[in-house]
Amino acid sequence: MARIAYPETIADAPEASQPLLSQAEAALGKSINLHRLVGTSPQTLEGLLSLNGALGKGKLKPALREQIALAVANVNGCTYCNAAHSFVASQLLKLDAETIEAARQGRSHDAKLDAALTFARQVATARGGVSEAELEAVRAAGYSDAEVLEIIGHVVLNTFTNYVNEVFKTDVDFPQVEAVAA
Repeated sequence: MARIAYPETIADAPEASQPLLSQAEAALGKSINLHRLVGTSPQTLEGLLSLNGALGKGKLKPALREQIALAVANVNGCTYCNAAHSFVASQLLKLDAETIEAARQGRSHDAKLDAALTFARQVATARGGVSEAELEAVRAAGYSDAEVLEIIGHVVLNTFTNYVNEVFKTDVDFPQVEAVAA
């Protein structure tokens, strides 16, 4: 059970959050508990959706963005985000189960994607304190500095949602997934 009372419907949310929640619902095809919970603070919801929208316009492909989300959720032990991003990866992006499980472990069978996921895991695990060698490895795999910044941005975005969900124990409204060893 959640540790915070949050709106059950968009209509129950603070007025300033309602248009943002409607936009998020249109993008995902449903209103999710995380968005309605964050919508308790319209400014926080706006910040979350703005960062997500800005990063969505970046150079990283949607599949890699979702794989980063899975890796970070697993590092942070976020039950909600593991379930949500597994659902998005499988149902919306049509990634196969093996790819999803590898991503949750911060891995990929594709060498370039593996470098990005390894780096994302390192950033999340070390709270940004990566070594020169770790940074050079992701660059050597073919990622520009702009793309490295986007990877970091996705780690930050997903760490934020992981922390919100873990602090407030958001009710999971996606099919549950089992934790995997990182």
